[in-house]
Amino acid sequence: MKIIWTELAIEQLEEYADYIALDKPSAALSWAKKIQKSVRKLKDFSESGRKVSEINRSNIREIIEGNYRIIHRIEEKCITILTIRNSRQLLADDDVFEAN
Repeated sequence: MKIIWTELAIEQLEEYADYIALDKPSAALSWAKKIQKSVRKLKDFSESGRKVSEINRSNIREIIEGNYRIIHRIEEKCITILTIRNSRQLLADDDVFEAN
């Protein structure tokens, strides 16, 4: 299964890492690696995680890494990473549906 990152998801990964790095650069690197490791697991376990409650579609799921939601769409031959959100943030429709 191929993993595809949307531009939004890449930007968010970088923004969160930059913010974490303001206090501790090594923590930012460690956090980014954990996110990427969680995403790589989707290659073998594409349906892991839970349905996104705000959307309630079986092909839009999320995995949790610490305080972050990694929201992805399961497709026939790939998994698209749609967005990364802090669990305290509201999920915008554009985060999920713009990447269709």
